[in-house]
Amino acid sequence: MSGSGARVAAYGVANGVMPTDTTEDVRMRGAGVSAQVAVLPVGSFEQHGAYLPLATDTLVACAVAREIAAAYPVHLLPPLTVSCSHEHAAWPGTVSISAVTLHAVVSDIAASLRRSGVDALVVVNGHGGNYVLGNVVQEASARGERMALFPAAEDWEAARVRAGVVTSLLTDMHAGEIETSILLHAHPEFVRPGNESADFVADDRRHLLTVGMSAYTESGVIGRPSLGSAEKGKGLLASLAESFEPYFALLTSAAEAK
Repeated sequence: MSGSGARVAAYGVANGVMPTDTTEDVRMRGAGVSAQVAVLPVGSFEQHGAYLPLATDTLVACAVAREIAAAYPVHLLPPLTVSCSHEHAAWPGTVSISAVTLHAVVSDIAASLRRSGVDALVVVNGHGGNYVLGNVVQEASARGERMALFPAAEDWEAARVRAGVVTSLLTDMHAGEIETSILLHAHPEFVRPGNESADFVADDRRHLLTVGMSAYTESGVIGRPSLGSAEKGKGLLASLAESFEPYFALLTSAAEAK
């Protein structure tokens, strides 16, 4: 894979989520690259039906970020685990923060990284309701800062096709084939029985932001989780790692040209 190169220092991940780098690991990795890029997984803490954990979006974002960190010389950050899940408030366990708070936290992290010599930040978003992350990246780019949001819808679509995911991105809205597949691959120990019989389709969701998820689904599921498999999850993550290459090239070439 172009742009990846050999890792300067091996990284570890505790429980599949928290990076275990030491400060010397980060120092050595930074010395071996022309431009430093940090990767920040952003998830959520919200209902995912009866068979996936509240932390599903965080686990998905971390799985994607781990694939990136295994293939590219990036600084892997710990995840943000609570974000904008207001549309899921009808289900017990869901916790949200405001869009203003999420905007401020990501912006503060980017500023802190720049002070320590890491000029580029990639936000790996695992929750579709985090709309404000697009604004964070837009505003940072307008100020001349280097930031990207990953994966884009096109990256997910390419991954869906490559992995053989049957459900469209429109139908596979929440706790469906994609999320179930990624967790079956990356964290099968967290998937409880029930996905086999939880399929529910609600493609017309035009009033979602007004009425919330509970107006469209009683179970909290919208998608076809019965079609999920560990093999599809592996294929999805592999495709996303390849799709990251132009993001890495763009951020590092911009840094070199500065």
